[in-house]
Amino acid sequence: MHRWNPLSWQNFPARQQPDWPDRDKLSRILEILGQRLPLVFTGEVDILREKISQAARGRMFLLQGGDCAERFSPRLDQIESLLRVLLQMNMVLMYAAAKPVIKVGRFAGQFAKPRSQATETINGEELPNYFGDIVNRPEGTIKSRTPNPKNLLDAYNFSASILNIVRGLSKGGFADLQQVHSWNEAFILDSPQGQQFAEIADGISKALAFMQACGVNSREETATTDFYTSHEALVLDYESALTRLDPQSGRYYDLSAHMLWLGDRTRQPDGAHVEFLRGIRNPVGIKSGPSMSPDDLCRLIDTVNPSNEAGRITLITRFGAPNIAKHLPGLIRTIKTHGYDVLWSCDPMHGNTSTTAGGYKTRDFALVVSELRDFLQIHKSEGTIAGGVHLELTGDNVTECTGGAEGLAASDLATNYQTACDPRLNARQALELAFLIAKEIV
Repeated sequence: MHRWNPLSWQNFPARQQPDWPDRDKLSRILEILGQRLPLVFTGEVDILREKISQAARGRMFLLQGGDCAERFSPRLDQIESLLRVLLQMNMVLMYAAAKPVIKVGRFAGQFAKPRSQATETINGEELPNYFGDIVNRPEGTIKSRTPNPKNLLDAYNFSASILNIVRGLSKGGFADLQQVHSWNEAFILDSPQGQQFAEIADGISKALAFMQACGVNSREETATTDFYTSHEALVLDYESALTRLDPQSGRYYDLSAHMLWLGDRTRQPDGAHVEFLRGIRNPVGIKSGPSMSPDDLCRLIDTVNPSNEAGRITLITRFGAPNIAKHLPGLIRTIKTHGYDVLWSCDPMHGNTSTTAGGYKTRDFALVVSELRDFLQIHKSEGTIAGGVHLELTGDNVTECTGGAEGLAASDLATNYQTACDPRLNARQALELAFLIAKEIV
């Protein structure tokens, strides 16, 4: 195989890349990014890779969640609310599974979105599609939709700011177990299914009381936690500009995030995205949908992880509730036959997207739950480990997905529909989902 370097992807077909009109400006921006400090550190990446290898063996569980597409307008309260719901879900899943939970956010870098079409028509004018704030803006004007290389630098700056807040909150008492449990109790009191969830909450209370009785109550042990960052490795100019050679190991790391994933639209084995991801040391997620054949999956894994290194590959399945039973068992058996070392995670969001008569993209909570339950049951039947979940969610009280205990209907979507692209679970739906998963894995 040819020798890899951070720019070798440029010799391969690259889908979903911006058509930058000002190439000189792009070169200047990339030179600046190449001199910027890393957003994450190689040691953190190595720790996450080891944790993912433990999750693949059933000793930990991966909780990956956050925004569909971040905007260049983060607010402190939004970051706090997102961390809050992830911490609540973490506590419920950690108690139910009796194992540590790896918290990986879709934040501090999830600014790009792949699109099915390069253009769209607005008010009779054909415009470039919105590919996320790292490329252009959603407003329907030619100025807003023209890709601007300066957005790459803005993405770096906003990522650094968000990471600073996340690190401060996760180490500054925001994650205290007693405080997180009090948030869960508030949810239970207000929930129509409060009685159903109370039994797990009571168990968590007893566990916390036992920890205190044992003297496990120091601030370091109960009030801090670790968050890791992730995003889709889509805009390769940005990713390669933030890739650094580690002098100790002699290996390259993409230090824009701890974990990157390969999207369903960019997973061509002879494409630029696969070429880029095969050369970095980070854990890599591979989105696997109904069009993923066993042969395609084997070729991808052999390319990205030829040495079958533990913790390197997370297979993120996204079939849709009606299709998972048809496709997942065959992929599981293929992985077992070849002896690939992977972590299985479920994305029950992307395969269950629909559009209402009113034009709103949405997801039915019941279908999300159904796909997750089938994912867990199929792995149990196949004797393999269901080790993670990958969700688009927010800590805000949005109305983007129908159903759940709140009973949101299609007619409610207009109340607070805020997403820049795909619909997300709101805080109550996300926590309800964690309780429902907990009942399946207890």
